[in-house]
Amino acid sequence: MITLESLGRMIAKRRGSQGLRAAAAEIGISSATLSRVENGHLPDLENFKKICDWLGVDVSAVSGAPRIGQQAVAHVHFKRKKEVSQETALALAEMILAAQRAASSRR
Repeated sequence: MITLESLGRMIAKRRGSQGLRAAAAEIGISSATLSRVENGHLPDLENFKKICDWLGVDVSAVSGAPRIGQQAVAHVHFKRKKEVSQETALALAEMILAAQRAASSRR
């Protein structure tokens, strides 16, 4: 599993001498968002997926959550706060995904 800190290092390595603005434009996100993620902060779901695609890594490799078909991982919505541990976020994500599966099966 890739941690947020190692994700930041992967971003820095991938962009090399390319500036933040140029790399962010290539990814399709703001340079401020790229900077925050490079410094260990968790982006919103859409930006998280864009960054993972740009890096060529599976979202589930970073988050540790199971991948369900083409659905995005739910627990990335939880911002990095001390009150919400990664384990708690993952447990909540699994609960949310289970609820989504149950709701989808009723349609």
